[in-house]
Amino acid sequence: MGKDDFRCVECNEKALELHRDYSHGILKITICESCQKPVDKYIEYDPVIILIDAILCKTQAFRHILFNTTLNIHWKLCVFCLLCEAYLRWSLLHGSERSSDPADIIRYTKEWEFYGMFGLAALELSAFCGGALWFLWAVAGRLHGGTLELSLLLRALLLSCYGKVLLIPAVIWEHDYSPLCLGLIKLFVLTSNSQAIRVILNSSRRLSLMAVCLGLLSETCVAQAYKRLPWSIQDLLTFE
Repeated sequence: MGKDDFRCVECNEKALELHRDYSHGILKITICESCQKPVDKYIEYDPVIILIDAILCKTQAFRHILFNTTLNIHWKLCVFCLLCEAYLRWSLLHGSERSSDPADIIRYTKEWEFYGMFGLAALELSAFCGGALWFLWAVAGRLHGGTLELSLLLRALLLSCYGKVLLIPAVIWEHDYSPLCLGLIKLFVLTSNSQAIRVILNSSRRLSLMAVCLGLLSETCVAQAYKRLPWSIQDLLTFE
């Protein structure tokens, strides 16, 4: 990340530096010339507080993570979230056969059908990201009169899917309100996706919601197309 890529977490203005390092390890946070506030107050914050603010979808926390850090775990996080979703689908598919023994999670990884669910989840995620990015490229790019950093938008979308890790405890601690919990988790993930797009483009909430809705529509179309496939093809994909 270059020095010109830093952003003020309050007003989104570019900054040359986040802090100045004086002798004896003394740091002084840079003040933004535009809003006269600290460029990035989260430099001094504990990671737990940053995570809590990110869960609350605070714009400042998202700007800190996406612009002012070198956090490059989006692909690893993506794979982990896909594993969580594959485990959820596998467990729902065999709900009546599922055991409450936590050791059975290891057995799930030996099921070929589990990897089939992983592939389907990856395909749906690709459709979601592809639909959202296509919309932003076609609409937002022309409105702003410039080229969009699609790689940065993709990184933001993948990082903002962190809420999917909640699928694991939601399934393990099964109760009568599981469908409601899964719906709330999905809503939280979509809200985080919308907030990430807003932060990257510094756009209105309406534009980010439209992008997320189109991505969700693309994901739904892929899911419905899979259900309509001939049974022989579905059996091949799920290794039945």
